[in-house]
Amino acid sequence: MNRFEPTDTALFIENRKRFSTLLQANSIALFNANDVQPSNADGIRTFIQNCDLYYLSGINQEETILLLFPDCKTEEHREILFLKESNELMATWEGHKYSQQEATATSGIKKIYWLQQFETIFNALTCECENIYLNSNEHQRAIVEVETRDARFINWCKNRHPLHSYKRSAPLIYSLRGIKSTPEIELITKATKITEDGYRRVLNFIQPGVKEYEIEAEFVHEFVRQGSRGFAYSPIIGTGINACVLHYIDNNAVCKDGDVILLDVAAEYGNYNSDITRSFPVNGKFTKRQKEVYHAVLRALRQATKLLTCGNTLTAYNKEVDALMEEELIGLKLLDKNEIKKQDPEKPLYKKYFMHGTAHHLGLDVHDVGIKQQPLAEGMVFTCEPGIYIREENLGIRLENDILITAKGPQVIGNIPIETEEIEDLMARQQFIKTDTHRLNTRYNIQRTN
Repeated sequence: MNRFEPTDTALFIENRKRFSTLLQANSIALFNANDVQPSNADGIRTFIQNCDLYYLSGINQEETILLLFPDCKTEEHREILFLKESNELMATWEGHKYSQQEATATSGIKKIYWLQQFETIFNALTCECENIYLNSNEHQRAIVEVETRDARFINWCKNRHPLHSYKRSAPLIYSLRGIKSTPEIELITKATKITEDGYRRVLNFIQPGVKEYEIEAEFVHEFVRQGSRGFAYSPIIGTGINACVLHYIDNNAVCKDGDVILLDVAAEYGNYNSDITRSFPVNGKFTKRQKEVYHAVLRALRQATKLLTCGNTLTAYNKEVDALMEEELIGLKLLDKNEIKKQDPEKPLYKKYFMHGTAHHLGLDVHDVGIKQQPLAEGMVFTCEPGIYIREENLGIRLENDILITAKGPQVIGNIPIETEEIEDLMARQQFIKTDTHRLNTRYNIQRTN
């Protein structure tokens, strides 16, 4: 069913157990798969599963409903999966769908019904319950302009069962998803290792004259080759001034000699994501000024990473990182101390060159869910991503690592080249190989002609 190695069913069993303990007595919780998204005409886009449903079931298939009723008097109905039933025509056009036995093996849920049985079963179970927990996207940065499957289901459910007490699942599951279990950390680590291989591959490819989308192609080749679905998010590959556009995704410019290219590119694996950014010199050698800015960002990254410790909060963390970045910008002579003393606190001057946040949860979603006010705790995974963007110099540098919070302190996931010396050395060695190969090919062609 999946291109990645099967995830241990115990992960999903444990996730359901933890979620169920948070429900009020006599409650049903329901989770829907995402819609299949249309493109134009009769086309559809690649299906991406609803992360909450996947977290609790491991099922990667459209038109799936998970029902949890921990206090149900009938034990077999405490966990139910409803799946789309396949047939010969569907198998011919769409391929294999889960059988009931396969769904049980993947999820650990023993009771599997076909989707057409949902309304009958659900109506019977609502007679036993007092509360119905419904799911929705409550990410604080979400902008949802289309009617989702969850939204349609909420309306349907409230119309059919108006006298029940309705509750929100999102706060409960977000509190759980914020802290990763060992299998989840292993999947994020695997995604980051694939990402690392992608970066090492493109270090051998970047040179003046190469197009940004050609670099994108090198990444996707490496990611898909290793069982990833592909990019964790739309890749940002910006050379020169494009690096100063935070969400630049056109990736259609030519890499020029003397520019730095910013690569915010990462792989997913097993539905879990990595999120990595690096900045490389197009010609393999940083200028003195580029190194100054790069090292300022690298120092900020290292200091900011040290602040990702148990008990800290994101609010306090971001305030400390902002102060770090302000100092680095003063050191680069981009800001003046005297001007800072006179600045409007609501419009700090550093935002001209550093205008985004530095950390977010990472997991099933790239900007993963969690409880914002919750203190940092062991098992959380965050990004750390300071950057400096100097439009007047056509220079944007961002460095980003994925960080696991542990009792002993923050731990960087992966080993992607970041030191300027290592980057220059790797790019120089590849340039030598290219030059030597060209020389050998030229000599061979001359000999063959003679």
